[in-house]
Amino acid sequence: MSVWIIALPVLVLVAAGTLALVRRRGRSALGVVVALDAALALAALVVLSVAVAGGSASAHPAVAAAAQQGSASSASWAALLGAAIAVAGSSVGAAIAVAYTGAAALAAMSERPELFGRAMVIVGLAEGIAIYGLIVAIILIGKA
Repeated sequence: MSVWIIALPVLVLVAAGTLALVRRRGRSALGVVVALDAALALAALVVLSVAVAGGSASAHPAVAAAAQQGSASSASWAALLGAAIAVAGSSVGAAIAVAYTGAAALAAMSERPELFGRAMVIVGLAEGIAIYGLIVAIILIGKA
C-alpha cells in the first residue's frame, strides 16, 4: 500500500509532463516518449532477468530448501511482471497506432464519408495490438 502512495503522485507527474511535452513540441516529442518507453522496457527486462536468475545456489541444505521454496514465489512474481510488461507495451503501441490511424481515418472521412467502414476496420486492427498483449498476459498469469 505504501508503494502506491509514493508511486501514484509520481505517475501523475510523469503523465502531466508527457502531455505538456507533446503539446509543446508536437511530433518531435513523440520520439522522446518512445525512446523513454524503450529505456523503461529495457530496465524492466533487466529487473526481470535479475529476479529470475537470483539466489539459485546455496551451500547449506536448509538454506537451499528455503531458496527452492522462495524460487516458486520468485517465478510467480516474474510471470506477473512479464504480464504487466506485455500489457503495458502493447497498450502503448496500440495507443500510438490508433492515434495515427484515427487521425488519418477522420481526414479521409471528411473528404469521402463512404470510407467509414474501411477506416474503422483499420482502426480496429490497430486496437488488436492491445488484445494480443492481453492474451499474452493471461497466458503468463495462468502459468504463475
